[in-house]
Amino acid sequence: MGFLHTWLLFTMVRAADPPCKLWGPPDSPQLRRDGDVTIGGIFSFHNSWEEMIPTFTSRPERPKCKSLSLREFQNAQTMVFAIEEINNRSDILPGVRLGYKIYDSCGSIEMALRASLSLVNEENASQLSCQRPITVQAVIAETSSTPTIAISATVGPLHIPVISHFATCACLSDRKKHPSFFRTIPSDYYQSRALANLVKYFGWTWVGALCSDNDYGNNGMNTFIKAATEFGVCVEFSEAFFRTDPKEEIQRIVNIVKSASSKVIVAFVSYSDMEVLLGELAQQNITGLQWIGSESWISDMNIATGKWQHILRGSMGFAIPKAEIRGLEEFLTKLSPSSGVALYKELWETVFECKIPSQETALSGNICKGNESLINVQNQYTDVTELQIANNVYKAVYAVAHTLNRTMNCSKWDLNQGSANKCLEKINNTWQVLNALKEVSFFTETGEKVYFDENGDPATRYDLLNWQQGKDGTTKFIKVGFYDVSLPPDLQLSFKNISIVWAQNEHKVPVSVCSDSCPSGTRKAVQKGRPVCCYDCIPCADGEISNETDSVTCLKCPPTFWSNKWRDTCVLKLAEFLSFEDVMGIVLVAFSLLGVSFTLGIAVVFFIHKDTPIVKANNSELSFLLLFSLTLCFLCSLTFIGRPTEWSCMLHHTAFGITFVLCISCVLGKTLVVLMAFKATLPGSNVMKWFGPLQQRLSVITFTSLQVIICVLWLTISPPFPYMNMNLYQERIILECNVGSAFGFWAVLGYIGLLALLCFILAFLARKLPDNFNEAKFITFSMLIFCAVWITFIPAYVSSPGKFTVAVEIFAILASSFGLLFCIFAPKCYIILLKPEQNTKKHMMGK
Repeated sequence: MGFLHTWLLFTMVRAADPPCKLWGPPDSPQLRRDGDVTIGGIFSFHNSWEEMIPTFTSRPERPKCKSLSLREFQNAQTMVFAIEEINNRSDILPGVRLGYKIYDSCGSIEMALRASLSLVNEENASQLSCQRPITVQAVIAETSSTPTIAISATVGPLHIPVISHFATCACLSDRKKHPSFFRTIPSDYYQSRALANLVKYFGWTWVGALCSDNDYGNNGMNTFIKAATEFGVCVEFSEAFFRTDPKEEIQRIVNIVKSASSKVIVAFVSYSDMEVLLGELAQQNITGLQWIGSESWISDMNIATGKWQHILRGSMGFAIPKAEIRGLEEFLTKLSPSSGVALYKELWETVFECKIPSQETALSGNICKGNESLINVQNQYTDVTELQIANNVYKAVYAVAHTLNRTMNCSKWDLNQGSANKCLEKINNTWQVLNALKEVSFFTETGEKVYFDENGDPATRYDLLNWQQGKDGTTKFIKVGFYDVSLPPDLQLSFKNISIVWAQNEHKVPVSVCSDSCPSGTRKAVQKGRPVCCYDCIPCADGEISNETDSVTCLKCPPTFWSNKWRDTCVLKLAEFLSFEDVMGIVLVAFSLLGVSFTLGIAVVFFIHKDTPIVKANNSELSFLLLFSLTLCFLCSLTFIGRPTEWSCMLHHTAFGITFVLCISCVLGKTLVVLMAFKATLPGSNVMKWFGPLQQRLSVITFTSLQVIICVLWLTISPPFPYMNMNLYQERIILECNVGSAFGFWAVLGYIGLLALLCFILAFLARKLPDNFNEAKFITFSMLIFCAVWITFIPAYVSSPGKFTVAVEIFAILASSFGLLFCIFAPKCYIILLKPEQNTKKHMMGK
């Protein structure tokens, strides 16, 4: 467009000096009617043209157009019909007659430019000043976007409004580039997003895309791909082509479609390009694909009834809503070739396949009679059931008429020439019409509101059509929903309660994905080098879940929860602790109660035989106190079993520490008694008076009180407390007692160990005293077992996991308690119960 703008600027500068010969003689319009105000029109009456080889020695002739387009001819006739209808009305532009000049662009950008220049130039411009006002107040043009862009760029600097009925390129909404452009068809921006919404709605994440290689197709497809990406849809391939491309290029594109894995094809293609593509698809018999079409071809009856309808059956796409234009059918069918209009003659020859004789040439074969009637003819020109595009032309003409009526304000003028001239004088320049057109708003006879937004675009609403096979085998356009931009985003795409037929007459929504959906419990991992829609499903790691399909990430469970077997729900972690129901807990409780039973049994035996020498010789008071402390030791192990609580944690550590110190204090007292007793037998020794029963009691109380003080300080400063250990195992929580102050815990154990070591040393020194029944030997063995158990306990306690830590501690308590019980009291019970003859003072004194 750079060359075009430069040329226009140069032409406009030179136009200030009359005469305006630089414009050149304008072409004659194909259809015209003079009026007080003229509306221009440019339509693609023909689909192609004969190339003219330039000689460069004379002005190139206008290319000869061929292949009359019946649909475009209907659109042009609709413009004529609307103008005639307005001229016959008294409420719009009274006293002012509208005229028209309609040109043929032959689907060529070059011809569209020639037509636009002809519209803004007078036939006798070479004899007039360029300051003469231009009589064409608006241009209705064009069908395709690319020629429309050229027309808008040509007449835009002259501030002449250009209103298109079918140019949908979103680029035309750019007010900086196209300030005088308007249209009565929605922008492709909305249609492209509607198509992306449709693809997303049915869960198609893997689609192919085809578009026309022009402004219409390329801009529309770019918007679609951008919107589809936002919605998580991937495009497997995107190819552009044009109907004039070589056959090899069309075959290449069809081969891509054939080899692709996507089952849904979005075709943003003009109807003429679609016909070329369908020809190759039919030749290769490619069926079973779900086609999603743009408005250009989705409602085209010529494509729907062609030989390739089996390829497109089940297609779906958005179309301009149907419309009704009263009186148009009668107007279209009353044409006659006798009017002298060349296009009418060409229409006659095309429809009736005959030739109209002329004076210049003699014809043979099928000669047109001239009295043929179009009333019973069924073709694209006479068909008024699909007037979507024709209605856009109709609305464009009425928009111009309402704008002129508002600008002139002629409603009070009489229908006479003088008043009309005064009315026309109000239009001094094209700025007035352009500004008024921006504000125009009216309703058609069918109740449709017509207006333009700030970008020159109309209200956006599409019908969603589905191609279904009728009972007679023909294709029917069934409205299954709509898309309305004026509604909230979640309501813009709506469906009617109508069954949709898909490709190959299936009633089940086709599947088009690169990878199947990832179920709950897995996450998507994009395959390297491929689009994001191609992925592998990776199971969530332990402790993570995904509770929805196609999850991108796995969610980590809260600290107290863990993932279930299927990784789709977080479940509360199992709380593990040594309970009374566990087999291990039952066994330990049994041994604890067994120890209590043995201790009580021994106490009963000692109580019954309390007057025997063996009981008296071993300080019966300390023996009973030792048996009482051992009972407490066995019982304190029960406090370690069960769910940890604040009180149980403080109780079982302190109870264990105090009872064991009491127990060791008693053993230590018995050891000291043995040593003192031996010393007392030596001549002149008076040591027993310093370690009599009172001193023994005081020593036990003193040793135990020190442990009590340590425990009180421990509980005061930093007591043990229940703790949920989630670091040891990921899938379960270990309920245990945290010692609180580690110093307090090891101080309690250290004090017990210190007393036990002292007792062991003293008993070891007294093991060879000359009594026949020396209790020091048994104390030595018991302390040896006690120390061995607790030395082994430390590494086992540190390395044991979970509830086994508590079990190890209970085992150490029970083992050391059983060791003390059996080593100290078993020999005595043996003599009392089985060897009563040895339970004498003489036997115990030895030799």
